[in-house]
Amino acid sequence: MSFTYSLTTDIGKVRLLIGDNVIASAQFSDAEIQVFLHLASGNIRVAAANALDAWAATLANAMKSENIGDYGYEKDSVANMKALAADLRAQAKAVPVFVWAEPDYEAIGDPEDD
Repeated sequence: MSFTYSLTTDIGKVRLLIGDNVIASAQFSDAEIQVFLHLASGNIRVAAANALDAWAATLANAMKSENIGDYGYEKDSVANMKALAADLRAQAKAVPVFVWAEPDYEAIGDPEDD
């Protein structure tokens, strides 16, 4: 499984957003993250949200709580991943697709100055 983590690449940015940045415990290969980027048309936040959904799906049947004697704990990784995925999708929707350009009439100059 190929694994790279460089914040100058889209793969590295997706890894940063989903917390998949330690090679020893990597959830996704570079090729898998590239597929998420392709399916999201290059949108890093949507690709990260899709990766979190896929990761959560693998944990759906995982144990949610454990009791050892008088000590017990709960963890709900799936719900946390789904919440982060929803937040990333909301962030992606908030970014405009394009920005209106305004002409710079001052750059044209005054014809009387010629």
